[in-house]
Amino acid sequence: MGSFSIWHWLVVLLIVVLVFGTKKLRNIGSDLGGAVKGFREGVKSADEEEISSAPHQTDARIIEADAKDKTYSKS
Repeated sequence: MGSFSIWHWLVVLLIVVLVFGTKKLRNIGSDLGGAVKGFREGVKSADEEEISSAPHQTDARIIEADAKDKTYSKS
């Protein structure tokens, strides 16, 4: 009941092609592909911009201290 067979999808595809035509569907597909490509480029450039504007941080830490010599003797 919940799943459609391949024949249902073929009938739906045929109706969509008849209503819109192949040329219009091709244009819709190329427009959608261009939008996805533009979105990916925008996300990539935003990430690069965020990385370049963030202050440089390192995990290395310098700790300065004086060492004292301790000798232990057993009495």
